[in-house]
Amino acid sequence: MTDPLWTAVDDYFDVLIGPDPVLDAAQADAAAAGLPEIAVAPNQGKQLNLLARIGGARSILEIGTLGGYSTIWLARALPPGGKLVTLEYDPHHADVARENLKRAGFGEDVVDIRVGAALDTLPTLTGPFDFIFIDADKANLPGYVAAAVELSRPGTTIVVDNVVRRGDVADPDHADPNVVGVRRMTEVIEAEPRLDATAVQTVGRKGYDGFVLAVVR
Repeated sequence: MTDPLWTAVDDYFDVLIGPDPVLDAAQADAAAAGLPEIAVAPNQGKQLNLLARIGGARSILEIGTLGGYSTIWLARALPPGGKLVTLEYDPHHADVARENLKRAGFGEDVVDIRVGAALDTLPTLTGPFDFIFIDADKANLPGYVAAAVELSRPGTTIVVDNVVRRGDVADPDHADPNVVGVRRMTEVIEAEPRLDATAVQTVGRKGYDGFVLAVVR
């Protein structure tokens, strides 16, 4: 559910982001290719970009590429010589993302798209990564976060999207696998001494949700 006022406020603050034909085209092409419209909103993409830049990230890991919209935002945060690895389960999604990234000016020398189940791909990666964004299926979040910690270093930032689930995460008896995955992920973070984390609720054109922000000690 989205309140019209939430969208109006997002629209107002879009002035801080400005027009971006490349990102607009990425969204349009993803929709035309039949991808689900679940990418981050522009303000959320800019937030990821700023967080990566604030941390001086030179190596970024993204779990969940979709059409490459958030990937472009993150790749733009990299300094010269930086590298981004993004994991995508669906080959069709990866193909769309590859074209969007190419138009944005990012080739395989900067962005490495790995296709396959992330839980199979993650053990093949070599860290550490400076910034990790997790925006994939929620049922496997506990495994994604555990793997992210192993691919981190002290100071690595980890962001996990879509964790509030319209408030359903507060219900311990909720049967939705996505909600169960978030709750189990929260238990993993709580028990992990290497992580210092918080969760932030959000509203906007993407509805009511939120994200986890963590730093590796």
